[in-house]
Amino acid sequence: MKLSELATQTGALCETRDGDIEITGAAGLDEAQTGEVTFLSNPKYANKLATTRASAIYVSDEVEITHADLALLRAKDPYLAFTRALIVFHPRADFEPYWDPTAVIDSSTRVPKEVFIDAHVAIGKNVVIGDRVRIHANVSIYDDVTIGDNTEIHSGVAIRGNSVIGKRVIIHNNAVIGSDGFGFAKDEDRHWLKIPQVGRVVIEDDVEIGANTTIDRASTGETRIKRGAKIDNLVQIGHSCTVGEDALLCAQVGIAGSSHVGDRVILTGQVGIGGHITVGDDAILYPQSGVPNDVAPGEILVGTPAFDVSSFWRAVAVFKKLGEIPKRIRALEKRLDEVEKSKSAE
Repeated sequence: MKLSELATQTGALCETRDGDIEITGAAGLDEAQTGEVTFLSNPKYANKLATTRASAIYVSDEVEITHADLALLRAKDPYLAFTRALIVFHPRADFEPYWDPTAVIDSSTRVPKEVFIDAHVAIGKNVVIGDRVRIHANVSIYDDVTIGDNTEIHSGVAIRGNSVIGKRVIIHNNAVIGSDGFGFAKDEDRHWLKIPQVGRVVIEDDVEIGANTTIDRASTGETRIKRGAKIDNLVQIGHSCTVGEDALLCAQVGIAGSSHVGDRVILTGQVGIGGHITVGDDAILYPQSGVPNDVAPGEILVGTPAFDVSSFWRAVAVFKKLGEIPKRIRALEKRLDEVEKSKSAE
């Protein structure tokens, strides 16, 4: 592909006289070879420009490049432009219908002609499957599930009864959608009585769910993951929760029951959200933050219990000095003893 054409397709401006340079792929600064495009979005990696073998590079308008052999592609967001280049060079494989003879599908389930169903898939009663759905090996789909067009379900996934999966959803290996919520009531003998989990899970369009993630069904009503949310591996979402549009949940996040995460919220690794908590739109929680109270829209919090990030770093600065305090107290006590002894001698 010519450099000028790649620039057009990725929303960049080609800042070179030779727009006919042939570009064959995209890679990072360290890995890129002749004929490939790379990117620079973080100035701390600028020293790698001297050693990269790339033929072209995405940079922002503010960056000055003196490397004579690099053709420049100016972009408002170099990382976004580079991502689009990766998509150009690695398009999704064309859909090829297939129905493996080992798949077990109830006769009441509607299966369109344009579908991919791999080995040992099990599909229950009254399931509705959209066009061009890919269901990989060893997937289990319970009764009364709906799956939208162009969704891909990877091997080992279990989708429990009454779940609704939207269009263009990607569910990675061994995720479980619609497992029972963790709900128990203590009876008169102080034994735990299981609360029936009769609700459902709704996954809206364009959601991606990572490997080994679990999303519990509601006891009543629904657990809902809204359009465009991206959920990493090993995430636990409890019953009756809502995850907002374009929210980003990183690995090992845990959300307790009946909590609500707003639109465009970012929960980084190992964040824990307590039950019945509301996290407002556009909030960001730093890694390992524990959230026992509601979070206002746009807040950036860190720590356990989570509090304002600027206050947190000031507290950390003080915390680092706490070890010096006993030593200083002993020194002050010694000086005080010396003063008292001096006064006694007088």
